[in-house]
Amino acid sequence: MELEDKIELAAKWIFESNRLVIFTGAGISTESGLPDFRGPDGVWTRRDAGLPPPKSPPWDQVKPNQGHYEIVELLKLGKLDYLISQNVDGLHAKSGIPFEKLAELHGNMYFMKCLACGKKLTFEEAGWDKKKLGQGYRTGRIRKNQPNCPNCEGRLISSIVNFGDPLPIDELEESIRRSQSSDVFFVIGSSLVVTPAANMPGYAWRNGAKLIILNQGETPYDDEADLRFFEAIGEIIPPIVERVKEMMNVN
Repeated sequence: MELEDKIELAAKWIFESNRLVIFTGAGISTESGLPDFRGPDGVWTRRDAGLPPPKSPPWDQVKPNQGHYEIVELLKLGKLDYLISQNVDGLHAKSGIPFEKLAELHGNMYFMKCLACGKKLTFEEAGWDKKKLGQGYRTGRIRKNQPNCPNCEGRLISSIVNFGDPLPIDELEESIRRSQSSDVFFVIGSSLVVTPAANMPGYAWRNGAKLIILNQGETPYDDEADLRFFEAIGEIIPPIVERVKEMMNVN
């Protein structure tokens, strides 16, 4: 199938969908200057080759790119049901995706989370001084006089999920539910090898969703994908969204 035909078909499926779920990995943030992990110049790729990590701008200076904002456009059009991300860079939240529409399965570097009630708040809102109290990771020791959740007095931890940490159960369960009920599931910029997050396309596909994968490297779900794109994200997402707008008669 020609690329234009694939873009047209993806747009048609999104236009007709009632429960579109998008799943993003590090690839969507490379156009913001952040490295991915398993791409040709990714963090793990370079490590395995004995090379130093790829260069990256300071994370607090990184801004959302067009790919992030195109997903926001789908939300504004009423087409996005839910967004599941493996990224901790906070760029989806910065772009305007509200937390009730977003599961950040590996956390968000700018936010803390209450272990008791699940409330999210920035380190500043929590009154958490990293210089005095550290990063606030789940495995870190509890410090004297560290702030508790203003909502329920529960323990606050960094929302970042480190290796060996459990995923946030509320967001994981919601992601599974939304994936199982989706009618179109669109993977953008993920190699789909880090589980349990990478199980989401399987939940969707086994329950009848059309599976679209956009990733330059191979994934374990390539044989199941109904549409497979290997191009750069910036070449594919904007024309798909533009075509959806045309179908909806939105200028």
